[in-house]
Amino acid sequence: GMCWKYLIEEENFKPDLVVSTEPTSCQLYRGQRGRMEIRTILRGISCHGSAPERGVSAAYKAARAALAIEELNEVLPPDDDNFLGKGTITVSQMDVRGPSQCAVPDYAMLYLDRRLTWGEDADFAIGQVRDVVSKATGDDPKDIVVEMPMYEKVGWTKKDYSQELYFPTWKTDEDHFFVKAGVDAYETLFGKKPVVDKWTFSTNLVATTGRHKIPAIGFGPGDEVQAHAPNEITRVDDLEICAAFYAMLPYTLEKRGGK
Repeated sequence: GMCWKYLIEEENFKPDLVVSTEPTSCQLYRGQRGRMEIRTILRGISCHGSAPERGVSAAYKAARAALAIEELNEVLPPDDDNFLGKGTITVSQMDVRGPSQCAVPDYAMLYLDRRLTWGEDADFAIGQVRDVVSKATGDDPKDIVVEMPMYEKVGWTKKDYSQELYFPTWKTDEDHFFVKAGVDAYETLFGKKPVVDKWTFSTNLVATTGRHKIPAIGFGPGDEVQAHAPNEITRVDDLEICAAFYAMLPYTLEKRGGK
């Protein structure tokens, strides 16, 4: 969503409504969980590997912390209306270092992928991780680094633009005129009600809608479960269905008068 963040915040290009064409299997989507990345750094005390009891292993702290994160994932609750479902958290990377291969390591890093349901935000998730890791390792919470990294890369045009790795949760209410216009368009074309659902993965709408509150829906060809997979396909029939939907939607919006 950084491209849309840039367009809205730097170019002042802010659309009134957004339709995402990411894969929905030709179903009407109106929300998704947000996501963020979290980096946790733990410190130990190094010593010679011949007498590990003289030190404090950051590796063992990391192991206990990782298992605590696994347990946290099991107890994360769903959103109030159970539309987006529960948030999730997983350890995606670990790094352990010490002075040498025959020493107790004094540094460990856990990288976490956190999916956020409705009502969860970055501050909540960071505080939650700090508390869980502190209890698992016995460290004082203030001695544990729990931070949200930045995405910092120079684009091919040499544009240097960065943002924190936080992509807010969003949903458009099922009674919103835009969702209803989407339902109208589908019913007009195909003579039946569409399946109204949500994405499991993340889309650019985290910027337009999660961050900037622009009403959005999704309707796209292909299946979400195949996204980024080596066997991903797009059915020609899906392309025809979606093209018809995109053409019809402005008419049903006009009929509703934007309400």
